[in-house]
Amino acid sequence: MKLTVTNHDRDSANFTYVYPVVSRRARGVSVGINLNPNNACNFRCIYCQVPDLIRGKAPPIDLPLLEAELRSLLGDVLHGSFMEDRVPEGSRRLNDLAFSGNGEPTSSRQFAECVELVGQVMRDFSLIGQAHLVLITNGSLTDRRHVEPALARMKELGGRVWFKLDSGTQSGAERINQNQGKLSERLARLDRVSRVCPTWVQTCMFKQGDQPPSSSECQAYLQALEGLLSRGALLRGVLLYGLARPSMQPEASQLSRLSDAWLEGFAEQIRGLGIGVEVSP
Repeated sequence: MKLTVTNHDRDSANFTYVYPVVSRRARGVSVGINLNPNNACNFRCIYCQVPDLIRGKAPPIDLPLLEAELRSLLGDVLHGSFMEDRVPEGSRRLNDLAFSGNGEPTSSRQFAECVELVGQVMRDFSLIGQAHLVLITNGSLTDRRHVEPALARMKELGGRVWFKLDSGTQSGAERINQNQGKLSERLARLDRVSRVCPTWVQTCMFKQGDQPPSSSECQAYLQALEGLLSRGALLRGVLLYGLARPSMQPEASQLSRLSDAWLEGFAEQIRGLGIGVEVSP
């Protein structure tokens, strides 16, 4: 079966930790590394596509199994028939290896070990400088002792961070991400991460109850970004995207896509702050 941007089935490769997707934002093939096969996360974003999501953290990682799966999939992607058999024309390029999946990757106590392991496999496949190493994170744990050195190591490997920021208000963040953490502290972590590893802000926007984000929500988001930039945060850009796949959360029936024009219009407002934006409707 061909992969599509609307199908990110973590089981498509029949592996525990590794899965391939065609990514809208990557504009090619992304090899996902799922450190949360137990479907556990400390957030419960209302647009999340993970079924049977539970509160929690990553389980112990079987590092030899992760390595074997990654080498097997990369071998097929780079030297086998994977691209021709599974990927539509126009997307047949390996863009990145991404710590992503069914929960928050940095909740794994072995996150730093996983970064080293993936870095070694990338070296063995001559991928350093050819494909990106990406961490897709909600940013809640990036100041933990086992995480920040791993982010610095990612930078050495040519890596980058996609840091979730879906709202510029405390109430909006709690509603969308279903997490009680202080938004001010998350913004401080975003600032700090941007100084450790190249960092993009990742923002999902959508209608809820058939209503787009309010003008006050949009203004607060812009003010949050402006505040970060004024403090010298080294943000590389914003990845602004809409709903491509259905939510698997209880709020799913309330959510719907924004128009391409709405997203592009808001992107222009963000660009007015002097920061680049990539839009994936």
